[in-house]
Amino acid sequence: PGAICSLQRQLEIQGSQLRRTAAEKEMLQKQLREREKQLQAMSSKFCSLREERKHEEMLVAMEEENCSLQQLVTEQEHQLAEQKQLLSELQGRVSQLQAEVLANQRHLQKQKQAQEVLQSQAETLQHRELQARVALAQVTSRFDRFRSRILQATFSTADSKAPQAELSDEDVLEAMQ
Repeated sequence: PGAICSLQRQLEIQGSQLRRTAAEKEMLQKQLREREKQLQAMSSKFCSLREERKHEEMLVAMEEENCSLQQLVTEQEHQLAEQKQLLSELQGRVSQLQAEVLANQRHLQKQKQAQEVLQSQAETLQHRELQARVALAQVTSRFDRFRSRILQATFSTADSKAPQAELSDEDVLEAMQ
């Protein structure tokens, strides 16, 4: 965003310079036309005069000034063309940066959506894990009660004796058979 603002500011400055240069060019062309009119008027006057030498000197001076103004107009036109080119390049760069910003925003939005999906999945898995632990605790409790009942039933007969040590599940199974 800072680069875009900077480029837009440069674009405005270049546009202002472009307009100023165009105005200067128009003013110089107007001056050139006025000088050409003056030159023609002076030329008409001098033709009627007999002083050929003064007439030629004035014509030479006017021609030199005319050439100087034409050269200045040519330079201004060249600067104007360069500034138009620079303005076009800056506009292209601004468009490119705007497209990049838009693409980055879309990418961030997709990442955010993916993160939300993953967060939702993680919460679902945590909930399922909790349910599985609760179910496991219930099954374990039921299994322990069942085992205890089997032990009571197996060793509650009159001729059986209590076990000397802790019995494994296999020992209990053997005794039942």
